[in-house]
Amino acid sequence: MTTGSYIGISTMKPCCRILGSYKSSSLFGFSPTKFKDSSSIMGIMTKSCHPKSCHRHRYHTCNSDTQIVGYISVINPNRRDFSVSDPNWGLSRSFSTRFCVNIGSIRPRVLSMIPNVASDFRNQSTSVDSHSNDTSFEKIYIQSGLNTKPLVIQKIETDQSELEEVTEETSDGSNINIHSFKDLSDNKVKKELSEIEKEAWKLLHGAVVTYCGNPVGTVAANDPAEKQPLNYDQVFLRDFVPSALAFLLNGEGEIVKNFLLHTLQLQSWEKTVDCYSPGQGLMPASFKVRTVPLDGSNEAFEEILDPDFGESAIGRVAPVDSGLWWIILLRAYGKLTGDYALQERVDVQTGIRLILKLCLTDGFDMFPSLLVTDGSCMIDRRMGIHGHPLEIQALFYSALRCAREILIVNDSTKNLVAAVNNRLSALSFHMREYYWVDMKKINEIYRYKTEEYSTDAVNKFNIYPEQIPAWLVDWISDEGGYFIGNLQPAHMDFRFFTLGNLWTIVSSLGTSKQNQGILNLIEAKWDDLVGQMPLKICYPALEGEEWRIITGSDPKNTPWSYHNGGSWPTLLWQFTLACIKMGRPDLAQKAVDLAEKRISVDRWPEYYDTRNGKFIGKQSRLMQTWTIAGFLTSKMLLENPEKASFLFWEEDFELLQNCVCMLNKSGRRKCSRFASRSQILV
Repeated sequence: MTTGSYIGISTMKPCCRILGSYKSSSLFGFSPTKFKDSSSIMGIMTKSCHPKSCHRHRYHTCNSDTQIVGYISVINPNRRDFSVSDPNWGLSRSFSTRFCVNIGSIRPRVLSMIPNVASDFRNQSTSVDSHSNDTSFEKIYIQSGLNTKPLVIQKIETDQSELEEVTEETSDGSNINIHSFKDLSDNKVKKELSEIEKEAWKLLHGAVVTYCGNPVGTVAANDPAEKQPLNYDQVFLRDFVPSALAFLLNGEGEIVKNFLLHTLQLQSWEKTVDCYSPGQGLMPASFKVRTVPLDGSNEAFEEILDPDFGESAIGRVAPVDSGLWWIILLRAYGKLTGDYALQERVDVQTGIRLILKLCLTDGFDMFPSLLVTDGSCMIDRRMGIHGHPLEIQALFYSALRCAREILIVNDSTKNLVAAVNNRLSALSFHMREYYWVDMKKINEIYRYKTEEYSTDAVNKFNIYPEQIPAWLVDWISDEGGYFIGNLQPAHMDFRFFTLGNLWTIVSSLGTSKQNQGILNLIEAKWDDLVGQMPLKICYPALEGEEWRIITGSDPKNTPWSYHNGGSWPTLLWQFTLACIKMGRPDLAQKAVDLAEKRISVDRWPEYYDTRNGKFIGKQSRLMQTWTIAGFLTSKMLLENPEKASFLFWEEDFELLQNCVCMLNKSGRRKCSRFASRSQILV
């Protein structure tokens, strides 16, 4: 990269118009013209900037004669920004905003502008809402501030001597980024890539989606032979996570930073389904980059981001897990790159708070677990997981632990931080005490008394022993155990859900003994949970009348297919991470070696069918990106296990000491934690 000055600290380069809503010209509830410190403000006054409506959505554009009002951020001279140049994308990496216009078949014309919201937060303010008098968690001051895209003039930096790039050329001529710059020298890949890894990297880079010339994510699947892509040509938040980790572990961080910031912008837009709008903190399930005519012209075109918040999804279900994955990825980005400045930005801090506000809002529920509808996570079709599914609870706990690390504590966030700590404490106890089953617990349930009316009841959820399925009695391992799939009054879902159990290990939601028990169970039941292709999304499959009633006779979720007992190779990276944490990399290596025998030959399928994962799924998409990325991430984690420590959490004993129950003088409200402490596995 040529040494020279640049403007901005963000690699996010919003351009053209972004499909969404626009309400006001203020940022986080205040106007930049109200600043009084002339040393930190530069105003460049112009004529007009107007929203232009288009059916139910709105576009926000600025005319070419638009003038800019912004402020200069004061940046620590010792802090550098994270930027990576990847020759595969053939893009010039600068730090200026770009506006892309395609005129006919002519090559896109790029106009430089000043980039979007950015600041060195800790050096300027001690509060996310520093310009608001409201500091309570329940009244986060936002007022559509993220709907606008104010422009900011930032530090000009000329010394780029630390920026360098080393690439490795593969046999097919593609380049793989090995070393981005000095601060990421420990991310350097030092081994010769195998042929399957070279193929995987080529496919992963081929799946990259660009927005005005800048990488912002990867498509869900990229099979050239597929004539009906449906929504597989979109960037899904949950699907991009393994891709993001693969890029980060390989020193390619710009695409991840762009993804985090662009999806953050989408968060604040209006989402409406049949005249109803969900919470403002909701993250989209996916987005697509579309090319549309510029202001009605037939010759000039521009790119827009078109998000889907569930209004186009099957069943119109909001993606509860999207915001949780976004927070988890934000922490991983900081840990693997050292670029913690991104987490400190005002817009990022506010985005985290909006997600947490949505998750921590008081409701009618009596439990600390999140109440969701069916199909609100990776299992996005009707599979009987409505209520308090394990996957959501494990990701929720992980996101809360991330937020606990990332949130800047001050007067405006102290109530939120307290709420996070209380929820973590309550949720960890609730899951460990009521979701965990092993042979001893099943025998205890088998002897439950029912219809207990008392604060001292043992069978708190009034579970009937007849609910214990016949398959479980012979299937459960003597040395292992697992967290059940769901828990509600008079209902326990005893199915084994792989993603949720793996994330209880990764996040330390389970105790050390419980976490080890999960891996022991997987090892003991290898043929059932792994078979010929890792790993089953759930076990066992719903069959017969149970399948007809619970799935509604879903033709895609037939027994041992897709979400109903199908085998999903993308789960491999999460299994690898859990195994490394528990000191069992040999178990992960065994699964990776098993997948490596077939996955490339089978053209990287989305999922596999049959009880042992022998057949490629009957409706499985090929060249599935998160299958490719999951394999690469697993390989890199096994080769660099020290990197895995950035992605998981150890037990937080402080949380175990915090009891959120308030005992009144009458003693009627008793804390079950103290009564059950002797039963908690440690």
